[in-house]
Amino acid sequence: MAILDERLEFADATAVGAPNNTTVNVGDVVDLTTARDIGNGHTMFLVIQVTTAITSGGAATVSFLLSSDAAAALAVNGAQTIHYTSDIIAKASLVAGYELVVPVPLGSSNPYERYLGVQVKENAGQALTAGNINAFLTYDPRGWKAYPDATN
Repeated sequence: MAILDERLEFADATAVGAPNNTTVNVGDVVDLTTARDIGNGHTMFLVIQVTTAITSGGAATVSFLLSSDAAAALAVNGAQTIHYTSDIIAKASLVAGYELVVPVPLGSSNPYERYLGVQVKENAGQALTAGNINAFLTYDPRGWKAYPDATN
């Protein structure tokens, strides 16, 4: 079992917003400050998990992006540096339990800027109406297991 570092968590059952042929920021950003070598030379993985089904009034399609920017409020107009874009995924596939696991690109021709975050893009002109995700970075995506919050 791996332990999830809170500082590497972008979203914890966080709403994806209501993009409609637009891109939106979801959750928090990771401040890379001066250490832009993500994983310190070791492969890290971006994990995105749908915790509540993503819905819309029409046939929405979604892409997930890993982006960085100089400002904590990542640009959503293409001025951000995009390091990864998922395939376009139909909303029918984005049910609770859907999981996307990808290695974080290292040594990219697009250097990482100070703030790193997850963005959601709706591609078909159909506004999203609901949906929540978890999103985080980890060295061991298959060893990670969620446990409910509890008091000790």
